[in-house]
Amino acid sequence: MTHAAAHAGTTGETTTHATTTHEGTQHPIRLYLVVWGWLFVLSTCSYLVDYFHLQGHLRYSLILLFMVLKAGLIVAVFMHMAWERLALVYAILLPVGAVLVFVAIMVLESDYTLMTRIHPGL
Repeated sequence: MTHAAAHAGTTGETTTHATTTHEGTQHPIRLYLVVWGWLFVLSTCSYLVDYFHLQGHLRYSLILLFMVLKAGLIVAVFMHMAWERLALVYAILLPVGAVLVFVAIMVLESDYTLMTRIHPGL
């Protein structure tokens, strides 16, 4: 075996390995089209909340629900979070979850804080 043939064999193996690795990271186009369809449906539902003039907590709850679902789809598929290691998923999602918990605590405590400012004797 000549040096050139040996080099070609090595290069061919490297190319095959790189192609296999590259093929392993590709996702079918059908997945992206399905996600695009779901994003379209969720956006339509979000606009329908305003179209039907929903008011109060139902309106804000539905808008936030549709927003979180759309963000989750985008992060999972288009930002490839669904195929990442679990530790990386935890590193990104746990701080967001902690912020949401703190926001919920602030919302629950806001009435008490407002009442103590309006009626300092309470």
